[in-house]
Amino acid sequence: MPVPVLTSSQGAAVSLSAHPATLSDSAATLRLSGTRQGCAQARAFTERALSHWRLDQQRDDALTIVSELVSNALLHARPCDADGAADTEVLLKLTLRGPHLLCAVTDSGSTLPVCPQTPAPLAEHGRGLRIVDALAEHWGWTRHALKGKTVWAMLPTGRGAGCEGVATA
Repeated sequence: MPVPVLTSSQGAAVSLSAHPATLSDSAATLRLSGTRQGCAQARAFTERALSHWRLDQQRDDALTIVSELVSNALLHARPCDADGAADTEVLLKLTLRGPHLLCAVTDSGSTLPVCPQTPAPLAEHGRGLRIVDALAEHWGWTRHALKGKTVWAMLPTGRGAGCEGVATA
C-alpha cells in the first residue's frame, strides 16, 4: 500500500504514513503525533480537504485558524522532549455543518486557552487566539471529563444551510 502524501500549495510534500487521515464529503480527520512538523501536516491536510469540498474562498482563514489551534496544542499540551516531540497526540477534525466549517483541535492538555489582554508590542506569543477570534464567526473550547480539551472555531462557508458540501446539478 503506498504511503499517502499531501502536497501543500507551496509544493512541499507532507507524508501521512504515521498520521492516519480520513476525508469524506462532510468530515476530515488527521491524527498528529505532536512533532514540530505537525503544523505543516495540518495545513497541507486542511488545504486538501478544502479543495475536495470546493471551499477555496475559506482557504486563508481556515489555514490561519488551523495553524494557530494546532500550534497552541503542540506548544501547550505537554512539554517537548530533546527531539522536539511532545508526548501527546493532537487530533485535527474539519467538519462541514450546514453553512459552517468547523475546525476543531483536540489534545490531552489540561490548560485551557486564554486570550491575553494586550500582548506587548514585541512579544512573540499572545496574538494567536486574538487572530482566531477576529477570523471565526464563533470559537470556544470544550473540556473533556477525564483529561484534555477540544478548541474549535466556526467559519461561514457561504453556502445555504441545506448544502452540506454536496454539489447539486
